[in-house]
Amino acid sequence: LFQQYAIDHFIANETLAGLGGFLALYILVMIVQTATNCVSAFAACKAEMYIGRDLKRVCFNHLQTLSFSYFNQNSVGYIHARVMSDTDKIATILAWGLMEAVWYVAYLALAIVMMFVLNWRLALCVMAIVPVLAVASVYFQKKLVFHHRRVREQNSKITSGFNEGITGAKTTKTLVIEEKMEREFRGLTGVMKRESVKEMHFRSLFMSTTAFAASAALAVVLWQGGIITMRGAMLIGTLSVFVNYAQGMMEPIQWLVQVFSNLVNVQVNIERVTALLDTQSDVRDTPEVTAKYGDAFEPKKENWEMLHGDISFRDVTFRYPDGEENVLEHFNLEVPQGTRVAIVGETGAGKSTLVNLVCRFYEPTQGQVLIDGRDARERSQLWLHANIGYVLQTPHLFSGTVLENLRYGKPDATMQEIEAAVKADEDCIRAAKIANAHYFISHLPQGYDTQVGEGGSSLSTGEKQLLSFARALLADPRIFVLDEATSSVDTITEQKLQQAIETVMQGRTSFIVAHRLSTIRKADVILVVQDGRIIERGSHRALMEQKGAYYALYTRQYREQAMQAFLRGGEPA
Repeated sequence: LFQQYAIDHFIANETLAGLGGFLALYILVMIVQTATNCVSAFAACKAEMYIGRDLKRVCFNHLQTLSFSYFNQNSVGYIHARVMSDTDKIATILAWGLMEAVWYVAYLALAIVMMFVLNWRLALCVMAIVPVLAVASVYFQKKLVFHHRRVREQNSKITSGFNEGITGAKTTKTLVIEEKMEREFRGLTGVMKRESVKEMHFRSLFMSTTAFAASAALAVVLWQGGIITMRGAMLIGTLSVFVNYAQGMMEPIQWLVQVFSNLVNVQVNIERVTALLDTQSDVRDTPEVTAKYGDAFEPKKENWEMLHGDISFRDVTFRYPDGEENVLEHFNLEVPQGTRVAIVGETGAGKSTLVNLVCRFYEPTQGQVLIDGRDARERSQLWLHANIGYVLQTPHLFSGTVLENLRYGKPDATMQEIEAAVKADEDCIRAAKIANAHYFISHLPQGYDTQVGEGGSSLSTGEKQLLSFARALLADPRIFVLDEATSSVDTITEQKLQQAIETVMQGRTSFIVAHRLSTIRKADVILVVQDGRIIERGSHRALMEQKGAYYALYTRQYREQAMQAFLRGGEPA
């Protein structure tokens, strides 16, 4: 409109009268436009950051509530792509896409109104191009959405492959399969490239179609507008306005379709994120339990009862969520407070099933697991987990210092409490075990302030095991679970650990998953697992007298140890 006024009043009349006011108004409009652009861009940036932050937080927090079965069934890369890549895409499109959509719609609506106000016949000529462009837009949009879905699916596979390549780097090198890994990753990225190129082809065709429509609209305006102007029915300034609108409308239409296409494309990302957020944990507290005991993020510790450690399995039948056969059927077991239960069996026999049920990582398919005489489902998971010390065969340490990792067992622990849990004491067998931890910690470059690296990568497996045991001790749990806890340490350290375990376990209910049977001879109850089922139970002496599966396992291990000792020139343990 400024252009129209300038041509019709200044150029056509060959005068500069009123130019000062014209320039002042023009500059004012430009200042307002620049200010609104800055405000809208700032608002969009802020919205993008806040949406991304909130989505990542809610996804991460939801993941903390899911049971083990979800992580068993979904890869790290699959989950990582949803929490990071998909949330970023949603934030970007919602923030910038909606702002641009509002701007383009407003511009097009007002431009069309102005064209009809200036000359409705010429406006109809320009609008005749719009239906053709709309049909083309619908066609290309469907193609773009289809290929975008393929690209996002392949991106998840690449993220998963990339994650496996990093976490399994040591295995890759030791097996000398770099070429195989590179070939597989090249295949994934090759598919990603092909799908991305197809998407870009259709995007380029769409942009070219839009450009052609803009040229056609310009041609119509120059043809019909020129005739109208020559007849004196329209001023040259008005014709210039239509020329600008004919060219200017097509770009917003093109980008508006692009924005709507992105909004449709982001539906894929939204579906993936909402699928994660809609996933319900296989193990969850009832509303009544949550109301009384709180949840993982807002615990009501004042309502937590003291846990003593009496555990009962009452007619328990269990099947894994992704399994087809029962692992346990009508299983019954009484574990009084302070009982040491050892679980043995061949590799892959299912020794961890009972431990998973005790820790309530899974729920029984039928029957009940009672903790201190009450169904475990009547109290919160957090209450139970806070009373369990779990030492894994392959312990996990968090990035940070040794001291920070120890404090995960008891966040409010003082340095004196930590030192009491890890320092040497010749008169205390428990501390003698942990003394090994204090010894190697004190020889680290910064002692307790030494960074352990991602997953504890800067420490040996044995050192990580010692830290994991010290961390569990610091929490002072009523139930201990040791999953091959001594398998990653040397013989001398193992002996100290065994002595410490015997002392520390006094008065605590404990479950010891063991492969080396010599370490569990003093257990109160030994459960022999085979093909996921308990086939024998009893003390070491009773099972040896039965001469069944346990007897066969024990004697075979003894012969193997004797042979190894003989080859070393010593005596069997």
